[in-house]
Amino acid sequence: MPDFSIKALCASSLAAAALVSVAPAHAQTAPQPAGPSYPDLVELSKRAGMVIKARVQTISRLDPAQVRNPTALHDRFYAQAQTEALIYGRQGIGPSLRYLVDLPKDRPELFGREVLLFAWRVPDKASDIKLVDPTAQILWTPLQEARLRSILSEMVAPDAPSPVTRVRELMFVPGNLAGQGQTQIFLDTKGGRGAAITVRHQPGMAPSWGVSFSQVAAATEAPPRQDSLAWYSLACFLPAYPPAAANVSRSSAKQEQALNDYRMVVSSLGTCNRTR
Repeated sequence: MPDFSIKALCASSLAAAALVSVAPAHAQTAPQPAGPSYPDLVELSKRAGMVIKARVQTISRLDPAQVRNPTALHDRFYAQAQTEALIYGRQGIGPSLRYLVDLPKDRPELFGREVLLFAWRVPDKASDIKLVDPTAQILWTPLQEARLRSILSEMVAPDAPSPVTRVRELMFVPGNLAGQGQTQIFLDTKGGRGAAITVRHQPGMAPSWGVSFSQVAAATEAPPRQDSLAWYSLACFLPAYPPAAANVSRSSAKQEQALNDYRMVVSSLGTCNRTR
């Protein structure tokens, strides 16, 4: 992994030889990069000890010769920023920040722009932070901040959903009426708690389904809202098909129905659109 610490790349006062230039203003006409997706924001947030809203004050490109493991698509920058808000974190943060960040070569102008930083403190350095990965800075917008606050609120809830790690068992059980029945899909999750998807069939009606992030059957018949932590925990981690051994339905017809119900759930969740 690249050494991304301020100590390693910017020890002491950043000698002038290591700095090529202040980020140029030419990028005013550069296309704005697409914002991160909901899964991107969740995964950045899960890795961060703090999420900070800041305003960039200075940003200087490092000499590529001074950068370990440079990439062809990014340049590395030393940035100084003013703290505007600590959106998430168990410890306070000072009014000014210093950090390293990798930016695409067609980056927009960042001087004076507001950004969101996903980071950890650098021990014994009050103003220094280390991003959770070299590109863990995004442009601030009211929409991105609102999405991020919603994610963080869900993440800290005691009953927050956890990503699925395994499809443990699925079974279709027919009801008393023709066209009636129920498929139960039992899941293991990263948090150690079980989860259960219930697909319900009623005569003359389309199948409905819901999920419970506990061992009990889902009480709701509505799928999780897209761009919610429950949606992410399923859409980004359920396999396209369950393991064959997990389908314990008692006949081939019931096994086929259970598999069809599982595939219906996966299809209705849509794509986990990671971009990072």
